[in-house]
Amino acid sequence: MGAAFAGIVRAPMTSVVMIFEITRDYAVIVPLMIANLVSYFISSRLQREPIYEQLAEQDGIHLPRADSRQRDRQRQVGQVMRPTTEFLDAGETIQAALKKTGTGGHRAWLVRDPSGIVGILTPEQLQEASKDGASEKKVRDIIDDPGFPHVHADQSFDLALARMGSAHTDLLPVVSRANMHELLGVVRLHDVLESYGLNEADDC
Repeated sequence: MGAAFAGIVRAPMTSVVMIFEITRDYAVIVPLMIANLVSYFISSRLQREPIYEQLAEQDGIHLPRADSRQRDRQRQVGQVMRPTTEFLDAGETIQAALKKTGTGGHRAWLVRDPSGIVGILTPEQLQEASKDGASEKKVRDIIDDPGFPHVHADQSFDLALARMGSAHTDLLPVVSRANMHELLGVVRLHDVLESYGLNEADDC
């Protein structure tokens, strides 16, 4: 019964637990595990998709598959991050920063000081600050989030996209886990979309 369950449902360890709960016999565990593995191997070779997944698809229910979850885990920021040489210096004035961002054409800029990356700003934030008569202030004076939005190279695209959405930006710094001010590269929305075969101009 346990081997049949393991082969049909493709859950060999669940079968072990169920049969032990029924029999309360430790001696059955080892032969049951062997039988389950044999059953699982034969059934997966003869029919690649479990019967319950096929029945669910017939009813229009699309469950997550193991191979799709594996692909999602393999999509990491480090695959699309790239180096960057364009920064705003924390010590420069807001007016100077506005001139730089006006010619760069980017929606977000990394801010750095001698310690490394200290924040991320958009041209809109700089323009808003300059309206308040603070154009001679330093860029560091308008950085109000010491824990600026960032990702690590081994984190997923899903997390990167979620943080871009929360920060309303199309760029995030990829930083070291040992030191969040140490820049490894940047990940851009365009690069993430391209990895899925899309671009920002495509209609979704």
